Amino acid sequence: MRAHLLALPLLLLAAVTVTPLPAVAGPIRPTPAPPARVAALWRSPVPGPRVTRPFESLPNPYTAGHRGVDLAGSPSTPVLAAGDGVVVFAGMVAGRPVVSIDHAGGLRTTYEPVDPSVAAGVRVTRGSPIGRLAAGHTGCPVSACLHWGLRRGETYLDPMALLGPPRVRLLPWR
Repeated sequence: MRAHLLALPLLLLAAVTVTPLPAVAGPIRPTPAPPARVAALWRSPVPGPRVTRPFESLPNPYTAGHRGVDLAGSPSTPVLAAGDGVVVFAGMVAGRPVVSIDHAGGLRTTYEPVDPSVAAGVRVTRGSPIGRLAAGHTGCPVSACLHWGLRRGETYLDPMALLGPPRVRLLPWR
């Protein structure tokens, strides 16, 4: 009986390996680049990061909601460019200091409230300082929060996706 149980997986494996694929399977397509390569192009604009308010996927562009993530910080913490690009705006919007950077692929990141140390037209690289975090972001549960936004064209995206999948650390069983 035991020999039959051991032979069954081997028979199934043999059947799978010698069975031809159906003609409709089509050509084998290359797999997309792993997220680690994407994440290598980007970094968090503040240390951590610790999300205090996540991105909200909204049903249409006119719905009220949160179109970015809020990241915990401290007043005067340096805010860094998440990726290489060109500053397209550094100034006040509705009484709050904002920096916007255009990146390759039609992406734009925004950072608010940030007292800018850059001006429009300045080329920045991933990790270069663009200003300092200001206090006073509405709804922030700590002394200061960075509202970090991302969009492609007019479509808002979750900026945390730039950093790749969340890292998971498995602890030893014992």
